[in-house]
Amino acid sequence: MSERTAPGRVKEVTSLSNPIVKDIKALALKKFRDQHNAFMAEGLKLVIDALDLGWTIRTLVFARSARGNAAVEKVAARTVAAGGDVLEVPEKVLTAITRRDNPQAVVGVFAQRLVPLRDIRPAPGDVWVALDRVRDPGNLGTVIRTADAVGAKGVILVGDTTDPFSLETVRATMGSLFTVPVARATAEAFLSWRKGFAGLVVGTHLKGAVDYRAIDYGRKPVLLLMGNEQQGLTDELAAACDRLARIPQAGRADSLNLAVATGVMLFEVRRGALKLGGETR
Repeated sequence: MSERTAPGRVKEVTSLSNPIVKDIKALALKKFRDQHNAFMAEGLKLVIDALDLGWTIRTLVFARSARGNAAVEKVAARTVAAGGDVLEVPEKVLTAITRRDNPQAVVGVFAQRLVPLRDIRPAPGDVWVALDRVRDPGNLGTVIRTADAVGAKGVILVGDTTDPFSLETVRATMGSLFTVPVARATAEAFLSWRKGFAGLVVGTHLKGAVDYRAIDYGRKPVLLLMGNEQQGLTDELAAACDRLARIPQAGRADSLNLAVATGVMLFEVRRGALKLGGETR
């Protein structure tokens, strides 16, 4: 192992066998992310955004080529001030960590953050998205990013879902993971919480009786419930909806990609709120 300690708790690491590097690489696996309550985020902007929003950084890794970059040095100083470690590494180490041939020059390791379902108390005009057993990290990341774009208040993951802190999901959110609250719940816990939800619950369903554009979303809180990519909503979750909506298809396709369908629904909910002079954020 080759390692040189620099002033200010910054370490120059060149070996893939360095214990800290090995621990960061292990975060590619969910069991290690859960065990250490940590995850990776790539890119200088994402790291800066996360720090600005109060996320806890544990380790900052930056490319040797970024040495002398004022923005990177400032982030390194913020990391040290927050009690985190800073590693300066060659590109081969960043490639191994990110599993990319052309990695970003900066990677941050952050503590995970989830919102307890019991703490979610939507107010009038709020919009939340609940995803039933979403399996594709790209879909989940895109939904989180879209929720951010429309001003939705957060995303609730129901049942056995893909990990919101996987590297693929975090990449797909383009930083929105740091601004959009995410909660996790079993189907049973979600259904129990839904009983106290004083708003409109709309689910999409192939057997939906109402065109999504014909629904009056009003000024009450709206919960948009979207089903699994292959199977849609379970019968129990469908029964928990006030409205089952359909998105009409003009071509031969009988359904939309989950992230696309969620985006269509969210922008319609937002449009309805704006028509009423309300706000979604």
